[in-house]
Amino acid sequence: MKLVRTIDEVHRERDDVTDARLVGLVPTMGCLHEGHVSLVREARQRIGKRGVVVVSIYVNPTQFAPTEDLANYPRDLPRDKRLCRNAGVDVVFVPGDQQMYLAQQGAKFSTYVVEEILSRGMEGVSRPTHFRGVATVVTKLFNIVRPDVAVFGAKDFQQAAIVKRMARDLNFPVKIILAPTVREADGLALSSRNKYLSADERAQAVALWQAIQQARQTVRTSTEPIPASRLNSELKWLIETRQAARVDYIEFFDPDTLQPIVKVQRGAHIALAVFVGKTRLIDNGKL
Repeated sequence: MKLVRTIDEVHRERDDVTDARLVGLVPTMGCLHEGHVSLVREARQRIGKRGVVVVSIYVNPTQFAPTEDLANYPRDLPRDKRLCRNAGVDVVFVPGDQQMYLAQQGAKFSTYVVEEILSRGMEGVSRPTHFRGVATVVTKLFNIVRPDVAVFGAKDFQQAAIVKRMARDLNFPVKIILAPTVREADGLALSSRNKYLSADERAQAVALWQAIQQARQTVRTSTEPIPASRLNSELKWLIETRQAARVDYIEFFDPDTLQPIVKVQRGAHIALAVFVGKTRLIDNGKL
């Protein structure tokens, strides 16, 4: 496994890859866990044993609002390197802000990528600048690494849909793969931000998964579509019976268009964001 920190080093590694070998990219912000490892496994399966799996580790400042947790976002590069090595990663790309945003040249970065339809709702409302930062950094990673395959996790369903649309619209020659969400035994989706939770908050955080299960059961046992407003109220009450939990949003939407729906039935998708204490967690699922 090689660890590289500059774009030039990545280019040299990429130029050494012959046409007969594929390159798979797993973009991450570090503080890796089993969910990230599952993305690496998916990339390896897609590109084969002779392929090259690249994991990027970069806490991207442009996807954080000034009030968010950029400075305190969990970082643990020594552990990340061990996990990558054990998972069979070939190249770990760990750039700094100077590499990604040209600070070393004294030039102000001023070019961003904006997707204008799928990013309007859900996270796009709660975090207005978030997807501009995501689309920009992923575009840069696609140009730097030039992957044949890129793997994203289903926990960030809206993000993956936006990246897929961006790759299509901008003609990136990369196949976007959506890998299943990995969960703890009690259903809590794995997330680097879970580290922020106290023991009591961790116990309450399972409410997100319980709300998804409740919505799924309600929809699948109903003989007719259910008003989204009614289901939303029921799930909000279920979640906020936990003392530390506060709902940011619950949305029911079409999984292909991400458009909100007013009548919920089997096949629809739910996404939710919930503050548990000061920690904001997201999850989603098919109903």
